[in-house]
Amino acid sequence: MSDGAISQDEIDALLSGVSMDGLNSSGQVSSGPSVHIDVPTLQGLADELKPKLEANINQYTNSSFTADNPVVEILDRDRVLSRLPEVVIGIMADYNEGLKGDHLYLLAPEFAQKLFSLVNSEEVTEVDDMVLSVVSEIIATHVSAQINSLDATGKLPGLAYATPECVNEPKAMVRFPQGEFALCTYPLTLNGEAFTLWECIGGDIAEKMCNALGGGSDDLTASIDLGSLGAPAGGANMGMGAQQMNPQAMGGMGMQPQMNMGMGMPQMGMGMQPQMNMGMGMPQMGMGMQPQMNMGMNMGMNVPNVQSLQYPNLQGNFGASESGNIGLIMDVLMEMTVELGRTKKSIKEILGMGEGTIIELEKLAGEPVDILVNHKQIAKGEVVVIDENFGVRVTEILSPMERVSDVH
Repeated sequence: MSDGAISQDEIDALLSGVSMDGLNSSGQVSSGPSVHIDVPTLQGLADELKPKLEANINQYTNSSFTADNPVVEILDRDRVLSRLPEVVIGIMADYNEGLKGDHLYLLAPEFAQKLFSLVNSEEVTEVDDMVLSVVSEIIATHVSAQINSLDATGKLPGLAYATPECVNEPKAMVRFPQGEFALCTYPLTLNGEAFTLWECIGGDIAEKMCNALGGGSDDLTASIDLGSLGAPAGGANMGMGAQQMNPQAMGGMGMQPQMNMGMGMPQMGMGMQPQMNMGMGMPQMGMGMQPQMNMGMNMGMNVPNVQSLQYPNLQGNFGASESGNIGLIMDVLMEMTVELGRTKKSIKEILGMGEGTIIELEKLAGEPVDILVNHKQIAKGEVVVIDENFGVRVTEILSPMERVSDVH
């Protein structure tokens, strides 16, 4: 927060009900980039659940949906949002026993309306509580099938999930898992009409699912390439100084020592084995020569201040600068304004106003109103009446490019 402005990530976090310190709405730490999800293993689970999903939907709707091959990918929130319609039905079915973490299903409102129409033999023109109730029941049955498959492994006893919470809202307001997570896409068709069901599995529980199903690795460090973290090749322990170096000729007299910066002794090629000072002192080379040596084997230079290599934290924790970012301003009040419209009038017209004067705005009747925070537009919405009070329902969140274009 160098300039006091809220970033797009922070705005998205506020809108989706999560904080930037990696906590979801239940107070649990969500997965970060350190998780290792075995995609082929999850793909096998999705393939096993495909016929069960098809049978489940057909049993509820008394129809003939066909489930095509599902696709499992590892994505983050932004990449998933790009695939979704502007408004979605979100069903949160978070695991809370045996596994704990975010578990979310998504589908288009048109798909939800279709399911309701088939179940109740009546057409609907909008998504209401009855539609959400039918969708939640169908999804709950599918989650139960998933639990049965995981229970069969014997490694995740007592699996349970929270009562599904179903919402109908813009995609930017849906609470997604943090970091990268597993996205399972289930394509479905009915009489040539295509539909899609998306399943988002939080990274932490996706990794544990893979381990229970015989994939992945229980040891997080097993797949870590120390070379990629800046460690010397050969798995050297920098804390013990076991790294071996092989410098070439040291100049003068044709000596080509093999320097062992751990516990070995330099071989001088003339029968001499000088004592090495591991406190970064100077080796005694005899014959009056006492060259200075640093860890880079540069001759004639002062010894630098060498520090141990600090490996990155592999637990996916967030640093103090990140955890204190948005959390510091959560209680700060901001002025939110709903703007019906604007117009320009001359001073003469303004002075001539009186009771009953009608001011025509540039907006058309029924056009969305602008929602501003601290005089900066962030969204659009429609006016509603709640218990005789005016309110506004958010219908669109402006993209960063649209907000920047309004800055003059």
